[in-house]
Amino acid sequence: MNENIVVVPTYNERHNLPKLCEQILEQPVKFDILVVDDNSPDGTGQVADELARAHEQVHVLHRPEKQGLGRAYVDGFKWALAEGYDYILEMDADHSHNPNQLPDLRAAAESNDLVLGSRYTGGIRVLDWDLTRLLISSFGNWYARSITGLQFTDLTGGFKCYRRQALEAIDLDHIHSVGYAFQIEMTWWANQRKLRIGEVPIIFYGRDHGETKFSKAIVWEAVWTVWKLRLGLIRNSAPAGVRAATR
Repeated sequence: MNENIVVVPTYNERHNLPKLCEQILEQPVKFDILVVDDNSPDGTGQVADELARAHEQVHVLHRPEKQGLGRAYVDGFKWALAEGYDYILEMDADHSHNPNQLPDLRAAAESNDLVLGSRYTGGIRVLDWDLTRLLISSFGNWYARSITGLQFTDLTGGFKCYRRQALEAIDLDHIHSVGYAFQIEMTWWANQRKLRIGEVPIIFYGRDHGETKFSKAIVWEAVWTVWKLRLGLIRNSAPAGVRAATR
């Protein structure tokens, strides 16, 4: 079995998924793929099953309904841990993340427990976004840093690599966020466990097909989640038997 797996949550991504899987499987570093589909009405789940039949490295986790990005990732992470993978990566299905940068995240995980792919390290590396969306993202990251005290340049990005020990140090059953605040919350708990967290620069592209999952509800969840974390209103205890890492 491969030691690396990429978790890809999907909802109505049938046009994007085949090309994405092909690009991941072509990487010089070998990655398995777990597609976590939320019963997409456009048939993405069936496309994923076809890819799994064609490639032994592709796996599919079907969920009964759309329950949010955070829930999809939690279920995918649990599956990957149960199957024994040592490095669990995450990325979007809409081609906003470049599979050619997966090896960079994986390499950085040799010296870090969590690696954040950053759109803002050393400048802005975002293509095909209008100014309004870019300002919302930039302000959101500044806001999250200001409230939480986490000094990473991209707290809301979804291109990451976890060592299994990092995920095992977080109680995945008690992750509260379901939207993009999930990314902030996971990094918060990794930092609370004193895990080694690093960033690598990535280029972020606008999605190829379909509609964005971005919404006002997702924004408001993030606005309040950072305060809940800072004020201790959200709890997450390290699972029994897990020893916090030392930086």
